[in-house]
Amino acid sequence: MATARPVNVALEQALPVASHEATLVAELKAGSEDAYAYLLAVYQNPVFNLISHIVDRTRDAPDVLQDVFVKVFKGMRHFHGDSSLKTWIYRIAVHEASNHRRSWLRRRLREAFSLDDGGVISEAGWADAAAQPETPYQVLEQSERQELVARALASLAPLYRTAVVLREIEGLSYQEIAQVLGVSEGTVKSRLIRGRELLKRKLQGRLGRSDV
Repeated sequence: MATARPVNVALEQALPVASHEATLVAELKAGSEDAYAYLLAVYQNPVFNLISHIVDRTRDAPDVLQDVFVKVFKGMRHFHGDSSLKTWIYRIAVHEASNHRRSWLRRRLREAFSLDDGGVISEAGWADAAAQPETPYQVLEQSERQELVARALASLAPLYRTAVVLREIEGLSYQEIAQVLGVSEGTVKSRLIRGRELLKRKLQGRLGRSDV
């Protein structure tokens, strides 16, 4: 990925969000290398994080990330602002990651699903709201708890896992998630309720009822 540089247009100025995005999109459609570098600087890490929680093997995430931004760059001329740029990019990322996951599962249809194959450590603030550990024992304990949460999350069905990741980890609104997934807000809320319920049940069995 290219190293980000400031965009030629004054994107750093205090412009309204809509004006800022419109300016960026115009620069992207014009083929500005600086604009593409800026786009990568803003979205590369969060999109990688999103992909890592959808694919079953974390080591595949860089390849999927590259595919996502190839699609973004090639498809920019088709972006008409029907949704936010962020929502559009996330929709592409979810689609590519989901396709990759389905392809990987098809190749291994007869193999048992292994939670250990794609463990992703989720953000400490989401997995455990407690203060930062102070002792080596606490460090180990928190690390183990985070891994258990990540494994439980990875074991959810994709439609629940994706909704939970977009809401709880990526912080998207119900409306943004609906746009990313192409479903109604009611469906998003239903999937989140069910996904959280399933996740809680799995964690109660692994962390103990009092910890969930």
